[in-house]
Amino acid sequence: MYNYKIVIQYDGARYNGWQRQGNTKNTIQEKIEEVIHGLTGMTAEVISSGRTDAGVHALAQTANFKSEEKLACPGFICDLNRYLPKDIRILSMEEADIRFHARLNAKKKTYVYRIDNTLYGSVFDRKYSMRFNERLDINKMRAASAYYVGEHDFKSFCTKKSMKKSTVRTIYSVDIEENNGIIEIVYCGNGFLYNMVRILTGTLMEVGRGNIDPDSIPAIIESGDRKNAGFTAQPEGLFLKSVEY
Repeated sequence: MYNYKIVIQYDGARYNGWQRQGNTKNTIQEKIEEVIHGLTGMTAEVISSGRTDAGVHALAQTANFKSEEKLACPGFICDLNRYLPKDIRILSMEEADIRFHARLNAKKKTYVYRIDNTLYGSVFDRKYSMRFNERLDINKMRAASAYYVGEHDFKSFCTKKSMKKSTVRTIYSVDIEENNGIIEIVYCGNGFLYNMVRILTGTLMEVGRGNIDPDSIPAIIESGDRKNAGFTAQPEGLFLKSVEY
């Protein structure tokens, strides 16, 4: 048995997220598994570092799958990319330790959220950023984001009502940059809950528009109540940038 680690880039705009689902075949996982089956005849489960939501993109998603046959990596990448849709690309592939698991072994993930806060909105960024008309106060957003850093129970920033697993996560850094009205928020942490990055971002945007005080973030975290946090930012602005092991 062989185990292969792959790095994938995809435009998630027209897909129902990463994870294979019973009611649709329009997922990133399903598309890759179908091509692997077509090329090899085997039924392989492609396990990702995490499930991206519908409409969310990835600059470098990491996954792994197992094969009973040894595969020639350079050639197999070319074959995969030949038959995959043009909005899904395999960037690299290598043989990994048989115990390697893309999700369980992940140590650090970095996400980028893009906001189009320009005066009129960019034609070319409309599919890859959230358009927001009101001017946002970047300094207030930075002040609020500092409270995210560290180990916290982020239950207030998750949309799932019942969770059996821990909602404690560690955020290592949050960096906010603005260039000609395009705002990029970069989150780095050991893991993120369902919709967590989008809710963290929506909360910062509420801070930036003056609806939430930056110094109220600790109280929102402490409350453990989703109602106290901001809105869930739109999926098209979110990118999984990298996964580290």
